[in-house]
Amino acid sequence: MKNYILVIGCFILLGWGCKKKKAPEPPAQAFLIFPLKSSECNTGNDVDDNLTEVTFKWDLSKYTESYELRVNNLTTNITQTIAVKKTSAVLSLEKGQPYAWQVISKNSMVPETATSETWHFFNAGTQTEHAPFPVSDVVPKSGVSVVKDVNNEVSLTWSGSDVDDDIQGYDVYFGMENPPEEIVVSTSESTIKVSVVSDTSYYWKVVTKDKKGNTSDSGVFLFKVI
Repeated sequence: MKNYILVIGCFILLGWGCKKKKAPEPPAQAFLIFPLKSSECNTGNDVDDNLTEVTFKWDLSKYTESYELRVNNLTTNITQTIAVKKTSAVLSLEKGQPYAWQVISKNSMVPETATSETWHFFNAGTQTEHAPFPVSDVVPKSGVSVVKDVNNEVSLTWSGSDVDDDIQGYDVYFGMENPPEEIVVSTSESTIKVSVVSDTSYYWKVVTKDKKGNTSDSGVFLFKVI
């Protein structure tokens, strides 16, 4: 009987010894908090006549060891980055400029990262009116391959915003050349359908117009029809 118990005990110990360690989880997406989406940020601390220090904040994301904050000046297309382990960071930004920001969650134990949404804001300056933010591509995302519908068409959908909330409309450029030079439609909607053929790459961009005559250019998006 004692020998039987010893044998069972050995099997149990061997079973425990063979258990694999759980693989580390990839980091989760961070949720942005401040500066607010499509807003004017006027809470920064003045550095000088041209710069303010802005504090960026986001929620703690699961399985994350560190964060990379990326802030892009939409006028100059210059991006500032900073790596931190906490859920906030301070950067000096030009006054009166539009910005886009996002946070990338990282963990040194895994190769995967997670990217937050991208939010736009204006860093407050002396201006009393603002140009619209450049639109974001919703569908299709730039760089993807898509399938045309039964009518040989693809839907283009974008998201636009404006601090002044006075967007008047959009000029949509579309074609096979880069950059696209033909306006295919001027619309107040945020989605259109375009005719396409298979095995072809297409380029498109959106120019946003507000009621005061201000404009913004989305830059060129790309997709391929398969």
